[in-house]
Amino acid sequence: MKFSVVITTYNRLQLLKRAIDSALKQTVKCEVVVADDCSSDETEAYVKSLGQGVVYHRNQVNQGHAATVNAGVAKASGDWIKFLDDDDYLASNCIEEMARAIAFHPKAVICSCVAAQVDSNEVEISRTPQLGPGLAFYIAQADIHYGMLLELVPFGTPVQVACDRQAFLETGGWDSQLDANCDDIDSWISIAQFGDAIFINQCLAYRTIWTGAYNQKFSFSQRLDTNICMKEKIYALVNHKHLSQIPSLQTTRSYVKLHWSLVALKHGKLKSFLLMIYPAVFSPIAWWLLLRALVLRRVNRCNAQINKFVLIES
Repeated sequence: MKFSVVITTYNRLQLLKRAIDSALKQTVKCEVVVADDCSSDETEAYVKSLGQGVVYHRNQVNQGHAATVNAGVAKASGDWIKFLDDDDYLASNCIEEMARAIAFHPKAVICSCVAAQVDSNEVEISRTPQLGPGLAFYIAQADIHYGMLLELVPFGTPVQVACDRQAFLETGGWDSQLDANCDDIDSWISIAQFGDAIFINQCLAYRTIWTGAYNQKFSFSQRLDTNICMKEKIYALVNHKHLSQIPSLQTTRSYVKLHWSLVALKHGKLKSFLLMIYPAVFSPIAWWLLLRALVLRRVNRCNAQINKFVLIES
């Protein structure tokens, strides 16, 4: 099994150096591909100075994040693609642990892991929750979309995820109409139609939380609309055996509206809060789903902290 780490970049050379370094220092050999969205800084010169150890692709014109991901995957030769944005980086054993887990479950087409959220100084802020039992948790294809709809299966951002290259190509790649606004989640939804999933309960990736992140340019209302579209797409793919166990599509939409209206309120966007919360505020089932999600996240965080403490003590 061969892995290709596909790093997308645009005018972030200093951050890109860290991302490339983390890919080159993996404990198992993998291909490193840098897909450059026509940067105007010294990115091209730097990557080419690294020699044949890094495959370089440069868009002739700026095409956006999604198109650059697709271009990078087209250049890659690995059986599996590990996604990486230029402002994030990998633990040195990321590819080794993912390859080990996939070898035990060859029907898998998508693999995710725990990620640490770090600030611009690489100080850890938080970690994404663990999922299921053991160090590697396998999810059958028939259960994936059900889990995604109820947010029991959060694959996360590109730094957490790897996928089978052929499954990626079967989906047609990332959608440029979404471009950095759930283009990754949209891809995970489609890829999951082709096989099983794996979630690794180890911190193998680091996501930088900062004001320069691509998704910061979207308003709360834009993010709400796109998230509703994602839920609708997932809803249509839920296996028939789960249909009696899921809320109605309208209730699901109301839940998403409640979530994003409260996010807007947390950020002091009162006008956005008022525009988004009606009429979802009158749905008791949507409130129950929101409370359930909050409790589940808290429990997962507590379990993660307990497991971290046990590992340190042992």
